Amino acid sequence: MELSDKQKAQFFQRSFKAVDGLWFMKIEKRYGFEKALEIDKAVWEVFPKIQARELKAITREKDNKAALLDCFTTMLNLEGFIYTVEKQKDGGFNIIVTQCAWHDVMVKSGRAHLSGRVGEVICQTEYSTWAEEFGGVLTFSFASKDRLCTGTENCVMYFKE
Repeated sequence: MELSDKQKAQFFQRSFKAVDGLWFMKIEKRYGFEKALEIDKAVWEVFPKIQARELKAITREKDNKAALLDCFTTMLNLEGFIYTVEKQKDGGFNIIVTQCAWHDVMVKSGRAHLSGRVGEVICQTEYSTWAEEFGGVLTFSFASKDRLCTGTENCVMYFKE
């Protein structure tokens, strides 16, 4: 069987999301939701470092702020997010997410009621780790507690000084 590059990418993207969800549910079944979330947070304190370092090695951007934007949006694209970017004069930027690939997975798996709690912990952890990997020149925060996973129409991510 010969697969196109697009088919290969889709296969690995689906596999990545499936294994993330499966291991979480197995840990949850054995130890409960809060313990699974605690362990998931520990994973997402490390995994973004791996992703960021891999993409940072590829980007041609030397400025840490520009490199963070380049690499972070590349990751969002690869994971299937839909978003827009608002660049700031100081080199910071905002990302307005209108479709979150991870929230979509939770909805499809019948776990939308847990998505807000997972997003509250994991997104903050993951995206803060991304910012730290680029010299900490920008910090990450959400615009508010309103996020797609809590029922609003978008998430606004701030990467600012």
